Amino acid sequence: MSSPGITSMLTNFTKLCKGLALVLVVGHLLVQFVPATVPYLALIPARTIPFGWNLITSGYFELSVHGVVISTVSLLFMGKFLEPVWGSKEFLKFIFVVNFLTYLCVFVTAIALYYITRLEIYLYMPFAGFHGVLAGLLVGIKQIIPDQEVFLVKIKAKWLPSIMLVLSIASSFFTLNSAAYLPTLIFGTYMGWLYLRYFQRRPETKLRGDPSDDFAFSTFFPEFLRPIIDPIASIFHRMLCGRTNATSEDHGYTTSGAPLPGSDSAEASRRRERGARALEERLATERLVPPRNKEESQSDALDSV
Repeated sequence: MSSPGITSMLTNFTKLCKGLALVLVVGHLLVQFVPATVPYLALIPARTIPFGWNLITSGYFELSVHGVVISTVSLLFMGKFLEPVWGSKEFLKFIFVVNFLTYLCVFVTAIALYYITRLEIYLYMPFAGFHGVLAGLLVGIKQIIPDQEVFLVKIKAKWLPSIMLVLSIASSFFTLNSAAYLPTLIFGTYMGWLYLRYFQRRPETKLRGDPSDDFAFSTFFPEFLRPIIDPIASIFHRMLCGRTNATSEDHGYTTSGAPLPGSDSAEASRRRERGARALEERLATERLVPPRNKEESQSDALDSV
């Protein structure tokens, strides 16, 4: 018989995540029992025009059984940590925006590869799956609890997106269908970071994005590569954020792209505190609280008696 802690850990999922998981399962069953729907739902670059809606629908179903299992389980568990911190509305917005931008980039890349190579496989390969959004959600985990060690594997959460990409790129040399998932993972990771870095609203400060150095693009890379990555990233930062002085200051930046005093470490600290607090609350509900807390609860119970 399972313990209450394990039962709670496997059942305390948010309603929104349960609903999204149901969408993934129903989408998978639909394309399995009605294969004719795949060209209308999956991203097939040659048919995206006029079927432009598949830039959205392609991310909400899986073509394989293992794909739908991994996607639903990962969504449920990551959603337990991210949704309480972001809120349900922001969590859903993040999923929608990252999914759309990811498949838009996949579409543009496939068309470009066709014109470069003249191989029609890039035009008619079906792209589908929720793994692009999952890659973006991993970036969210990196942002809110960067120094928290992941259960069992003892790896800090800030390295999860990087490890995922390294393993995916390495496995692509040994799999035949890597072109169907690797671009989605890469663009999902980058779009997730881009949204969180520059566009996510922060109601408590009325600012957008996360300007902290701990969430810079170079933090996805090992320490010895950062002196090389930072100058390159700063070029794209200036291209993306060509703002006036006033707008930059409103967002916590100077015109040079450096964060203003007080907009970096303080906000990053508050975000980590919220993430750590959400994690502690989640662990508490799963009866994984420290022994000291258990003793206090027992003494409170005796006092009440």
